[in-house]
Amino acid sequence: MAILRLEDDTTYTQINDIQRELAPLNIQINSWKIGSDTKLNALLAQKMLSDGEKDYVLEGLDKYFQKLAATDGYQERDLIVLHSNFPNLDAILSKFDKTHTHADPEVRYIVAGEGIFGFIRLDGSQVELTVQPEDYINVPSGVEHWFYLTSSRQIKAIRYFTTTEGWVPEYTDTEIRLGRTSVVQ
Repeated sequence: MAILRLEDDTTYTQINDIQRELAPLNIQINSWKIGSDTKLNALLAQKMLSDGEKDYVLEGLDKYFQKLAATDGYQERDLIVLHSNFPNLDAILSKFDKTHTHADPEVRYIVAGEGIFGFIRLDGSQVELTVQPEDYINVPSGVEHWFYLTSSRQIKAIRYFTTTEGWVPEYTDTEIRLGRTSVVQ
């Protein structure tokens, strides 16, 4: 369940409230069920996954990819698995923890773990959205944002692409005023 925190520390946990707050940026946030596939859920509980196990997870949740491919022209998807023992984790995350935009939408379906997207709103205020399992988020191209992991330092997310070239961060140098939060479940 997503959690949205405003600069004044107002917090929203209801999807309708979060959607309303993010609507001016055209950010889509929804809840997509993972389901009850025992093997898939066991894989999501593991810290690391082999390529074959990643394929099983992707195939098990491909109904969402097929829908995005049919309605919005998505061409590719992958499963990113980050955890505290991931080689060069801090270097990888440092590419995204500064304000930036992308030429293409950034679309993720969180299937395990959690992370935080920060956004610069149209009025210059900032918000942070904690995404957790079963959260689907679509950040349109050009939306100024940043991303980091919570203190759990692990996430599994399916990323959907119209092209892979558009995900290169274009840094904006806007100062992040919100402090790094950690979410306790």
